[in-house]
Amino acid sequence: AALGGNPFAGFSAFRRNRYLWGIALFIFLYTTISSFVYFELKNLLADYSEGRRAQIWASMDLVVNTLTVLIAAFATGRMANHLGLPFTLASVPVVICAGMLLLAAAPVVAVVVVVQIARRAGNYAISRPAREMLFTAVDRETRFKAKPVIDIVVYRGGDMLNAWAFTALTQGFGLGMAALAVIGAGVAACWGLTGIYLGRHFEREHGQSAASTATSAPNS
Repeated sequence: AALGGNPFAGFSAFRRNRYLWGIALFIFLYTTISSFVYFELKNLLADYSEGRRAQIWASMDLVVNTLTVLIAAFATGRMANHLGLPFTLASVPVVICAGMLLLAAAPVVAVVVVVQIARRAGNYAISRPAREMLFTAVDRETRFKAKPVIDIVVYRGGDMLNAWAFTALTQGFGLGMAALAVIGAGVAACWGLTGIYLGRHFEREHGQSAASTATSAPNS
């Protein structure tokens, strides 16, 4: 059946719902990390030849795709089922936070490459599937009307804002890679805490829903 109502209701639902704000923040912090790591890697590779850069990017794509398939096939479902959604949502941010701290101590290409691979593979195999689960905690109309607002406005808008922020920090304030990595570690920590909050909210809502269903079920 088609969803009725105001086509702009997604903006209204998003504005009023603290849980949706949390999902938006989770995605925005992810785009912040993505932008910082991408631009740091791009700057580090600027002195490499075009052929060497292409080789590095292609190698990263191969590793990311391989890891994504392996993690999705053997780890993602088990992680969510046995360790819970809070752990699942926080796992990639914790890895990235550690990687950014390592990058602050050793700002070299190899470390940025590892962080970039972990970020991309972790997003495809773990963060994105777990993030999609979060929307099942809201009603159907809210899900299908508010989700595009988050996916388009927050995700794409976040990319643009974070590109500007990176430029301001590097060219305006003159921050180097180590300083940016420390900032990135802080962002990743906030990202992980947001994931824990969202995961707990999701599990609480689903627990209440299951209890309500069990209570209302007729006795056999």
